[in-house]
Amino acid sequence: MRADIVPGAAFPDYELSDHTGKRHKLSDLQGIYPMVVVLSRGSYCPKDRRQAEGLLQLHREMTVGYCRMVTISTDAIAETHEYRSGVGAQWPFLADPRRIVQKDLDIAEYTDAIHNPMIPHVIVLEPKMIVYKIYNGYWFFGRPTVEELRLDLRAVGIKTFADWDITQPALREAWKDGRKEGFFPYGQSTAETLSEA
Repeated sequence: MRADIVPGAAFPDYELSDHTGKRHKLSDLQGIYPMVVVLSRGSYCPKDRRQAEGLLQLHREMTVGYCRMVTISTDAIAETHEYRSGVGAQWPFLADPRRIVQKDLDIAEYTDAIHNPMIPHVIVLEPKMIVYKIYNGYWFFGRPTVEELRLDLRAVGIKTFADWDITQPALREAWKDGRKEGFFPYGQSTAETLSEA
């Protein structure tokens, strides 16, 4: 992984085609929410398929927990569509057959000259594309478990959502006074809202 991609740094805002051929910037997919980015070898890899299958239940939780997920692979669009459908995923899968991400992040898996994939990684992002945590998944058990991702998303959520602890007296007073800008979804979702008040 490129030396400057560390916790606290901004993750590059790649623009790629999804499984339907529609172009997306990562920041647009993220919006104002925490996001998990899965960098995948592709549909040919049984480890990546198993990982995606394991993320199905977590994604359902992420949807109701105001978080996002995206998978990027070196597959072409048709393979990306088949990969996503084959595992039953409902989140966006982005195709990067030109290996823009692989090259830019310096994560070419040089031990596989046949497929030329990227080394699998999982990146947990805070809002505004800020890196919270990076997992190197070259070995399968280097990838985060669902529970580890839940804990990461909890930590990011605490930093992100000003109304995370709704029992705070300041929040109760703000609500009572009709100042709802610190409450999701009435105003900004970030914790900066309360500190600005």
